[in-house]
Amino acid sequence: MELNIVLVEPEIPQNTGNIARTCAAIGAKLHLVHPLGFSISEKQLKRAGLDYWDKLEIEEHMSFNEFLKKYKPEENDMFFVTTKGKNVYSNIEYNNLSKVFLLFGKETKGLPEEILKRYIKNTIRIPMKEGLRSLNLSNSVAIVAYEVLKQKEYENMEEISKYFE
Repeated sequence: MELNIVLVEPEIPQNTGNIARTCAAIGAKLHLVHPLGFSISEKQLKRAGLDYWDKLEIEEHMSFNEFLKKYKPEENDMFFVTTKGKNVYSNIEYNNLSKVFLLFGKETKGLPEEILKRYIKNTIRIPMKEGLRSLNLSNSVAIVAYEVLKQKEYENMEEISKYFE
């Protein structure tokens, strides 16, 4: 299974660094959609990703439209993660999918409304208490990505600890 994490116009370098580290740990490809709210070389970004940058596959896209033209939502299993999502992320059956794209919007605005309306059936959300705006972006990526991995029975992941054998 190929897992793709797509960050559309991320704004906070520490979040992107944390997400990069998660992607390296789970073998997911990270897509960064411009414009970014920071420079890819910023210290906070590198520090948050620690020494995992060489273990990560990253693809940059100059715009969201460019990304959508290359990876067409009609031809790929794409899930748009949003607080406005129609479906709860854990109710989706990922286990029969060979390639999964999880799309996340910028920290301050989320994904564009017109995209959410167009692909409403593929919108997913993480349940939260009423009246709260959202979870941290890097936490949201980890929550949804690990649900996909769980349903895939942690395929190609180390399941047995090397400690305390």
